[in-house]
Order: sequence, then structure tokens, then C-alpha cells
Amino acid sequence: MHRFGSNNPLGVDVKGPKDQIPFHPYYTIKDAFGLGVFLIVFSAFVFFAPNFLGHPDNYIPADPLVTPAHIVPEWYFLPFYAILRAIPDKLGGVLFMFGSIAVLFILPWLDRSPVRSGQFRPIFKIFFWILVIDVVALTYLGAKPAEGWYVFFSRIATAYYFAHFLVILPLLSVFETPRQLPKSISEPVIGGGGGFAGATAARRENDR
Repeated sequence: MHRFGSNNPLGVDVKGPKDQIPFHPYYTIKDAFGLGVFLIVFSAFVFFAPNFLGHPDNYIPADPLVTPAHIVPEWYFLPFYAILRAIPDKLGGVLFMFGSIAVLFILPWLDRSPVRSGQFRPIFKIFFWILVIDVVALTYLGAKPAEGWYVFFSRIATAYYFAHFLVILPLLSVFETPRQLPKSISEPVIGGGGGFAGATAARRENDR
């Protein structure tokens, strides 16, 4: 961080002062705005709909003689729960469930494209949104009973999830031709003029 500075969504290396802006007030205002929006949404749930994200089964009195017909985890565990149930073997289901998380740790070795941002990789962007749809589908299927078509589609979604990371990403790194990267971060935004940051840097050089 101290030597190279922070990264950016474009994935373009910083070429000079024209590509940099001061942390304050730009990032502090941006973070304060994001925090304010989050607190507004959070307060709406806390004060007006406290049970909206809860499960109705939580209000059923505990009874050791009655087991709920369909037990599901919290919503953020549902994609992995769907993968667990999609595999017919118990041990295999557990391995695939943990493998779906472990595969994220080896992404730097799977996606070897020299371009780090999906902004300049049109084919990668298409497959990224397909992955988003796949994860949403796994979330939906994880909340449904493990029977009939739900299991069938869970297996298809699970197969694509692993194929995306283990097959599609390595192939894209080899065969995809990314678009030309801009020479600097400021070029696609302000035509390389540098704007406020460039003017600030110029004033600093004159002061020296």
C-alpha cells in the first residue's frame, strides 16, 4: 500500500500523479455516504420490519416429539446447502460443499489473464453474469425440498459452478482477447488531462 498505493476497479496501474486523488475528502465522503445509505436500510428493517428476514418456524414452540418437515439454514448458506444435497453420496456432498469454498482460494492460479479487470474482457463478463444467475438459482434451490426437479436442477447448477472455475476461467485466460487497456486511469475518464489531481500535482511541482 505504501509503495504502490491502493488498487482500482479498472485494474490499470497508476502511471503518475494525474491518476491519484487525495484520500480526504473524496474517499471519506464516499464511505460516509455508503454508511448513511446502509444505516437507512438497516433502520427500516429494525424499526418497521424486524421479522421480515426471520423464519416463521422460529415462533413454533419447541417440541422434542415433532421434527419440522423441511429444515433449511440461513439464506447465505443456501447455495452451499444446495450443493451438499445435489450429490447423492453423503461424503461426496460434504467434499463438494467445502470444495465450492476452497476453489475460491485458488482463483489467482485459475484465472491467468494478464488483464485483471472484467471491464476489458467482454467474454469473461458474460460468463460472470451467468455465474451470478447460477448462484441465485442455487440459493433458491437450497430453500426447496430435496426432491423431484429441485434435485435435478441443483445438480445442473452445481456442475456449472465448478465448471466455471475449473474449466471456463482457465480456457478464457488462454483464448480470450481482451480489449486494449487505457494508458492511464485518467485517460478514459477525462482524456488523460488529469483534472483536479493533475492540477494539484502541477501546483505542487511549481511550489517546489
